Parts: sequence; structure tokens; C-alpha cells
Amino acid sequence: MARGEFRFHFRLRVRWSEGDAQGIVYNARYLDYLEIAQSEYYRNLGILLYDEAQRTYFDTATVRITVEFKAPARVDEVLDIYSRVAAIGKTSMTQRTEIYRDGTYELLTTGETVYVGYDSEKVVSRVVPDDVRELVEQYERTGEVLPISRFPNLAQR
Repeated sequence: MARGEFRFHFRLRVRWSEGDAQGIVYNARYLDYLEIAQSEYYRNLGILLYDEAQRTYFDTATVRITVEFKAPARVDEVLDIYSRVAAIGKTSMTQRTEIYRDGTYELLTTGETVYVGYDSEKVVSRVVPDDVRELVEQYERTGEVLPISRFPNLAQR
């Protein structure tokens, strides 16, 4: 994907603990970066995935992650992380993430994560709520973040 197809991005500095003996980001740390991308994406929309009250209405469980490594990131480098929800099904959401070296077009890593709507009390999947779907689709279509107050099921949590 071209970076221009992503509405959301943020920067992250690689910390010492994320590198191996050569100072290269350890491969499993990219799963952390994809998790951070998901969290920051929804925070940008006004949804706090780790807020216990909001999770009673909208929560996710990871069902598949694919990561492709193109070039190494190193300790103390700043990364530009781009992420978008590329598809929403009945119960699932696919999030695509690309990681670049800061200030460049050098693509370091791509990731695709499939989440399922999840009810942690009943330990079952559940439908993605319509208001979450609307919020995400509007953002991906226009870049506009709709006011969370417009969605009572999310705002009252």
C-alpha cells in the first residue's frame, strides 16, 4: 500500500529492551508494535480498548497476525507507523500496518492483524457494533473523527 492510503500514523522510538545483541529490533517485538498501532488507532477515534467499561461494549481478540520483514529497525531509531482498518466483516476486523524508518519511504515491516469482536465475560465472539463500524468507516473514508458523544453506547462508558 502507499503511505497516502493511511489516514492514521504515529511515531515510536525503538527502546533498548526491544533490540537484540546486535541492536536490531527482535522479531517478536513487532507484535507489540502492531498491538500499539491498534490501541493508538482506536484512541485516535475516542475508543479506549483497555478501558474496562468500554470493553463491555466493544472488545477484540486477535485471531491471526501476519508479519513480513523487509529491513531491520535498530535501537534508538524513530519509526513511522501507519495503520488502517482495511475491512470490517460481521464479527471480524482486518487492520493493516506498515512501519517505515522516520522521515523516509523505506518500508521496514508490514503487518496484517485480524481481530474478532469478543465478549470476554461469555468467552465468545460477537458482532462488531454498528456505531463502531460507522465511526471507523467514516474515518477511513474521509479522515474525519466523529465526536464520540454521537455514539451513546461508547460515550457513556
